[in-house]
Amino acid sequence: MRKFRKGILIGGFVLLCVIFAISVRVNDTTEEIIWHNAYQVDEHYDVIVVGGEPEGVAAAISAARSGMKTLLLEDDYALGGLMTLGELNFIDMCEGRDGTLLTQGIFQEFYEAVGGSAFDLNVAKNWFLLTANREPLLTLRTKAELVAPVMAEQVLSGVVVEEQGKKVTYTAERIIDATADADLAAMAGVPYTYAGEDIGEKERQMGVTLVFELADVNWSKVFFHLNWQRFKATVLDDGHADMGATKKMAWGYTEEGYSYEPQDKEMRLRGFNIARQDNGNVLINALIIFGVDPLSEESKAEGIARGKAELEYIVPYVRENFAGFEKAKLVDTAEQLYVRETRHIIGEYQLTIDDVLENRDQWDKIAIGSYPVDVQPTLTQTYGTVVGAPDRYGVPFRCLIPLEVDNLLVVGRSASYTSLAAGSARVIPLGMAEGEAAGVAAAYSIRNNVDFRTMSKDADIIKQIQNTLKLQGAYLEDFYLPEPVMSHWAYPGVKVLRSLGILDGGYTNDYQLDAPLSRWKYQNMINNVLKKAGIATDYIEVNDNPPCRQIIGTMAREAAKLEGVKYANDYQVYLQVLRDKGILTENLEQYFTDGEKQPQSAEVIMLTANFYQWLQAE
Repeated sequence: MRKFRKGILIGGFVLLCVIFAISVRVNDTTEEIIWHNAYQVDEHYDVIVVGGEPEGVAAAISAARSGMKTLLLEDDYALGGLMTLGELNFIDMCEGRDGTLLTQGIFQEFYEAVGGSAFDLNVAKNWFLLTANREPLLTLRTKAELVAPVMAEQVLSGVVVEEQGKKVTYTAERIIDATADADLAAMAGVPYTYAGEDIGEKERQMGVTLVFELADVNWSKVFFHLNWQRFKATVLDDGHADMGATKKMAWGYTEEGYSYEPQDKEMRLRGFNIARQDNGNVLINALIIFGVDPLSEESKAEGIARGKAELEYIVPYVRENFAGFEKAKLVDTAEQLYVRETRHIIGEYQLTIDDVLENRDQWDKIAIGSYPVDVQPTLTQTYGTVVGAPDRYGVPFRCLIPLEVDNLLVVGRSASYTSLAAGSARVIPLGMAEGEAAGVAAAYSIRNNVDFRTMSKDADIIKQIQNTLKLQGAYLEDFYLPEPVMSHWAYPGVKVLRSLGILDGGYTNDYQLDAPLSRWKYQNMINNVLKKAGIATDYIEVNDNPPCRQIIGTMAREAAKLEGVKYANDYQVYLQVLRDKGILTENLEQYFTDGEKQPQSAEVIMLTANFYQWLQAE
């Protein structure tokens, strides 16, 4: 009977795939429209938006719809930035676990117009341009390269740009920086951190990606292969389920990707995110490139050239190893790299990893995010990691207001988030929701002659901003959704180590607190804690399955090094030392009485967190 049911399931799956294959059609009717600048350009505007990324387009449209005479400045020839010129057309969505789209409003307009989470590039380019041009109060200037801010002490009043070889000055009452790297804010003197600097890892640089385009991919075969593998994993309990395909997008081939051995050792191929274009070609997000300085145009150009050279080896490998890609041909690569992280400005409030993973609502929220905290691979970390996955969290208006410069809001991945929080908050849909809020806030600020910093402290004003956004379609419902792990007795220790980037919960927020501690987990924890605390020490090797004796001894000996003393090799002495320093607290001591006991993760996480805090104090 079981074999019969399995046969029915497999037969049904095959039938669905056949129906899908028949339904797939190539649509090559999309036309690319001509880009142009407005003929009538003034020197002064109510609002200037710098940066034609999706977040900037949303901000400019929002300001114009709010009745503001608005200027949108973009240094390239087209709008859409990462989505169009970087060809990242596989959208990282912000949805609650109940399926609610959290970034409604202007992003939802775009999402529905382009047909969902994967889209044709020309359709997206057309939408950005046509939607901007439909706004009578919005003036667009492309190929306008930012040169300098116009400042009077700490007040930003305009920008200098270079257009057709000439420097032009535009001024405005309020300005929104929607550049990917917060270039205007940095030029104006806004404080910021770079990459993982705030957690002691300034040298950490997530790899950048060069999206590439392939033709002659057998989509029906891709669809059948990936969904069959997913079907086997979920229904037949055979393999991993992290793969699948629809008519327009596919994800998978993880094992095949990571098995590729690059010619350039500062590159890595990973699993494929695939988006199908209307002409049948596919765009691939999978090639990770290291050693690129995202703030250097020269370095980025070199990174693209290196990526193109590596593709000469990648494409034959893909033909040989990826089902459905047997006849694939390289068409081209994106004009721009997909850069995930550079500057993190410091604003009136910085969104934290606890804000994100504790699903915190915010009294002044102007957008709601939910994307997993996705830290991509670095040169020394092969696979990257998912720190955790929220249901939803609020982004405060205060995160858009930079310190030390007035009249300016910053939206997008370089807004005021800590580096770990940015692993979630960097995604485009959330940035577009912020852009929409920034446009509304700028209009309110001008009409009521009140500055952004004052607005951020006034609950009545924030409520008016929120109500306006809701009327325009934004989703800003209040919520209270604490994670179950927050009630665990060791959660305070989790927070300490997680905030340092040492502890990951993955997509299920499972820190394995009640599981036995492994050698590798402890070795990673103790070495990283010493590094983050700025303690110079030799790398500590830990034996298999460390008992309490080894864990307590390691910490006591490291404390002794810091103090310039030597403790006797005695477990009871080590316990007393850690008691005296407040590291081994009364509630923890019960777990470490027996030196030969194999501890669980929870008690060691708490002990290590206490050790880090003592190191910080010392």
